[in-house]
Amino acid sequence: MLSKDIYSNMNLEFNKNEDAMRLAVSQVKQRHAVISQGGGKKSMEKAREKGKMAPRERIEYLIDKDSAFTEIGAFAGYEMYKEHGGCPAGGTVAGLGYIHGRQCVIVANDNTVKAGAWFPITGKKNLRMQEIAMENHLPVVYIVDSAGVYLPMQDEIFPDKEHFGRIFRNNAQMSAMGITQIAAVMGSCVAGGAYLPIMSDETLMVEGNGSIFLAGPYLVKAAIGEDADIQTLGGAKMHTEISGIADYKFDTEQQCLDQVRRIIDKIGAQPKAGFDRVKPQLPAKDVKEIYGIVSVDNNKTYDVVDVIERIVDNSEFDQFKQDYGKTIVCGYGRVDGWAVGIVANQRKIVKSGKGEMQIGGVIYNDSADKAARFIMNCNQKKIPLVFLQDVTGFMVGSRSEHSGIIKDGAKLVNAVANSVVPKITIIIGNSYGAGNYAMCGKAYDPRFIYAWPNAKIAVMGGDQAAKTLLQIQVASLKAKGEEIDPEKEKAMLKDIADKYAAQTSAYYAAARIWVDEIIDPAETRSVISEGINAANHAPIEKEFKLGVFQI
Repeated sequence: MLSKDIYSNMNLEFNKNEDAMRLAVSQVKQRHAVISQGGGKKSMEKAREKGKMAPRERIEYLIDKDSAFTEIGAFAGYEMYKEHGGCPAGGTVAGLGYIHGRQCVIVANDNTVKAGAWFPITGKKNLRMQEIAMENHLPVVYIVDSAGVYLPMQDEIFPDKEHFGRIFRNNAQMSAMGITQIAAVMGSCVAGGAYLPIMSDETLMVEGNGSIFLAGPYLVKAAIGEDADIQTLGGAKMHTEISGIADYKFDTEQQCLDQVRRIIDKIGAQPKAGFDRVKPQLPAKDVKEIYGIVSVDNNKTYDVVDVIERIVDNSEFDQFKQDYGKTIVCGYGRVDGWAVGIVANQRKIVKSGKGEMQIGGVIYNDSADKAARFIMNCNQKKIPLVFLQDVTGFMVGSRSEHSGIIKDGAKLVNAVANSVVPKITIIIGNSYGAGNYAMCGKAYDPRFIYAWPNAKIAVMGGDQAAKTLLQIQVASLKAKGEEIDPEKEKAMLKDIADKYAAQTSAYYAAARIWVDEIIDPAETRSVISEGINAANHAPIEKEFKLGVFQI
């Protein structure tokens, strides 16, 4: 039964939203199923002939039975590199999993995608996983099976600060931080990539398939004229008996993964951040009703409190300054038992204390002021922050400028940027312009950032952007003496709008790892809980301080 709230009188609109959101979620799952096939059936059959499991099978075998695996970056590289045959999931399967009850970061190369070669997005995804491990002090398991850098694109993956070499720098940094790193080499590990397992704490190899060397047989022959096969250069037997580089060798992948589990099982306890958690309770209101509340077109008003009440435990949410700054909702609740502070954009039309109507999704002076104060409170109390983004930006116009909207916006951005408690961001609708920054977009270091299928991320809304770009193009063509009739102008507008819409979609963002994953809205509780659990492994070492800003 639909809860007795605002939506009980809007059944038709609710049902339309619900059908559209369910369809969008189904599309995400269908596309994920295709991505999960990696390089395709033939490539997988070749791997199986060598006794290899698929990367997802390796992870499933490694983690605790019936435990959750929170995948990150499944849509990395989505619809990119078409001229190179594509790169499903960025050629790497990765996420958070539990091994003997201990939460770990797991990164597994997919050798069915160009033999596990590293595309530019592969490097970005692997660096993101290392960032997660470093921020949250989580052990890392690398399941290595890679041919190294994808040579046709070497200039985009090799030399820069955030390129391939940064991974080995991070290996060293994590080791100094006391973060356990285990490398299970189940296939090729070539050239610069050979440093990753050796810079890990322990290295395991599968005999026959696993190999580690700086140069393969062909390059060795070309460079120094020596004839040497793969096993002689860098097989498991050689590295465990002669070079001493590897610590263990195994006949099968299963035996290798069993040893990884035994190693992780013996890691000592580490200090925790100490975030408050009580026995979890399910929301009193049906979580699946979220589907009917938010429009997939992001063009309908709704009360974000109704969304929050379907995420928080027992649907209990204590609003902060409820009657002030109404276009941002702030308040305290619990998610799966964890205490959280929630900052959410309000999309319904509300009245301010001055009596005029305010359009939801826009950040006004008073809303920015309230949210900044609330963020400070959460830092003071050591409460993790959850941002629910559906924002079209800050209010513009002479009235807002005279009221100092830039000053108040800067206050909010300052509080978000300097916050030391973990921040988890969920984009549940629009994420436009400076609103993306103020509500803890990717540039503001959320520990995790997820998007619902309807999410849109851009510098401004599609209609405004398309019309602005059209004006620029038309003016340019007219300056060259071209005549633009209404039909041609209409066609130009459609072309611009279609291109802009594609670039603002959740898939476009996830492909470039602007968000960690596209999630089913009904899974919002679980990803927040897993994120705070991860963050709880890293004690807060910084003191909350604000820089200079105008009050």
